[in-house]
Amino acid sequence: MNYEIREMLPDDEKRVLEIFQQGIDSGIATFDTELPSSEAWNSSFFNECRWVLENENNFVIGWCALKPVSKRACFRGVAEVSIYFDQNYLGKGLGTILLKKLIIDSENHGFWTLQSNIFPENEASIKFHQKNGFRTLGTRKKVGILNNEWKDLVMLEKRSETVGV
Repeated sequence: MNYEIREMLPDDEKRVLEIFQQGIDSGIATFDTELPSSEAWNSSFFNECRWVLENENNFVIGWCALKPVSKRACFRGVAEVSIYFDQNYLGKGLGTILLKKLIIDSENHGFWTLQSNIFPENEASIKFHQKNGFRTLGTRKKVGILNNEWKDLVMLEKRSETVGV
């Protein structure tokens, strides 16, 4: 099969949100319980460093983007990674292709630290990030509530070897 990475376009929003809904439905990918509007989703991410992965039929099967961790100028080079795949394409090694593109692009845009916060039960995502150069910083206990249950988050980060060194 042939896959293509390309920049995310406004026309991709519907499909990106469909894939995000699958993450919401999984119960282990996000604290979100309702799909945000296109406007709310769009405003929560940086405009740069947005990518999609398409299959041979030009159908978006995965996406990644970066969120700011803070509005403070001192943290302008730190971003949180969001990466989601259609459930029919999980476990096929395609995430690595997309994440590597995001890492390169993030460095080209001056980001020196990428971080991810993942539910401990999402072991596949934790292993995926570790395999791609993220190191585990620790577990933040009872960070938020999802479906009336306190949830922990495993915090991982990847420091650039070229930006901010």
